[in-house]
Amino acid sequence: MAARNKARKRAFQILFEAEQRGVGPKTAMADWIRLARTDDRQPPVSEYTMQLVEGYSAHAARIDELLSTYSIGWTLDRMPVVDRNVLRLGAYELIWEDDVPDAVALDEAVQLAKEFSTDESPAFVNGLLARLKDLKPSLRRE
Repeated sequence: MAARNKARKRAFQILFEAEQRGVGPKTAMADWIRLARTDDRQPPVSEYTMQLVEGYSAHAARIDELLSTYSIGWTLDRMPVVDRNVLRLGAYELIWEDDVPDAVALDEAVQLAKEFSTDESPAFVNGLLARLKDLKPSLRRE
């Protein structure tokens, strides 16, 4: 598995855990980092994982606004928690990580949905992120 693929998976897991625990993503990430330092079985948190979690955290309100605005027939709170966090990570990477090609950001998010969510989720994730990709030039405003 490629390093960035692992980093994305860990970032997704951190975002998911943070929501489940009711803590901020940076708090959950700090716990993962602390655990990796004390438990040899826990893999370290990579620089790119940290970049993704911190980047999402910096743009969380805007990302949730975009997901709410452009998801047809779904409110953010009605989305399955896995899908919501895959979309958050994918939207951040798609819109704010300029060194990641759009197709890669979409494909990686779809792969996370395939691995962790329902059979319908990959199409939902792909459709919503594709819509954001089409609107990308106008979405960065804060």
